[in-house]
Amino acid sequence: MTENGHISDLNQPSAVNKKRKVWLVIAILLLVALPGTFIVYFFLSLPDVSYLKTENPKSTALMKISLQQALQEGKKYRIKQEWVSFQNIPDLLKNAVRIAEDASFYAHEGVDFDELKESIKKNWEEGRYARGGSTITQQLAKNLFLSPRKSLLRKVKEYFIARRLEKELSKNRIFHLYLNLIQFGPDVFGVQAAAKHFFDKPVSDLNMEEIIRLTAVIPRPLDQSPIKSTRWLNWRCRWILDKLKLYGYIDEQSFEETVALFQN
Repeated sequence: MTENGHISDLNQPSAVNKKRKVWLVIAILLLVALPGTFIVYFFLSLPDVSYLKTENPKSTALMKISLQQALQEGKKYRIKQEWVSFQNIPDLLKNAVRIAEDASFYAHEGVDFDELKESIKKNWEEGRYARGGSTITQQLAKNLFLSPRKSLLRKVKEYFIARRLEKELSKNRIFHLYLNLIQFGPDVFGVQAAAKHFFDKPVSDLNMEEIIRLTAVIPRPLDQSPIKSTRWLNWRCRWILDKLKLYGYIDEQSFEETVALFQN
């Protein structure tokens, strides 16, 4: 009994503690459930890639982003892309691209962990993004479905999409899609469109010099052109030729005749 004749609420502290326990349980449940919910949402948000077994995509995320940027800048923009069969792409071009971009393509399952480790080491030592570690499959995943913006989340998505591509598609189908969709200029995508745009001929008619030039610009399609002989492009072409000779895809005579075209 209080001085005013009211009975004190002896259960009040117990009620407060009970509410605190309820909120604590809710907080714990949220902490446990949120990561699981995010993981479920993450995997549900990954694209279905099975249709790529038989269908050639009409567009890619990279094409759409490039078009949107051009529209925002008030530029005229028309995507140049034309499909060509895997058989009609010269073997020398396939070998050059594979050696330059992903030498272990036919051996790995979407991610080359040895190359990734070396890239991380080099980038750490130089304190900047000096070397990429993406495979052909990862590049295809990024171009088809993701933004080129560098971020940890994008790399994680790229990894899982690449694994899906490797599970659903054959190696040759992945390579075929890549060669038809890779960017060669601001509005030029795929080896057939690139061959016609830069050299006025189908990809099947390219000579060795033209093949090396096209392959060389793949890492830098926005600031390098296969028909211009910059210091960087000449270096890249010589490097590709060295690799082709090393792996026996060209002989000494072909090497000497072609490498002479790329001197500074």
